[in-house]
Amino acid sequence: MSKMLGEMIKAGCNWCRKCEPGVDGILVTVGLCVIALLLCVVMKDSLTTFVETLVAAMTQEATNILTGVGN
Repeated sequence: MSKMLGEMIKAGCNWCRKCEPGVDGILVTVGLCVIALLLCVVMKDSLTTFVETLVAAMTQEATNILTGVGN
């Protein structure tokens, strides 16, 4: 089992060396986008609450700045 895993890792490393420059960056970007989409799907309600709280706080702070109210 360990030998097979080592061979798989070695094959993966050799594949990466054969890639064109910039392919690694594209793969990382695509991977991060997939992770972000999964997080959005899984944490939709939490994310909505977080964004609403953030927007409300920023709106209140902007109102305070525009009306001259200091902390």
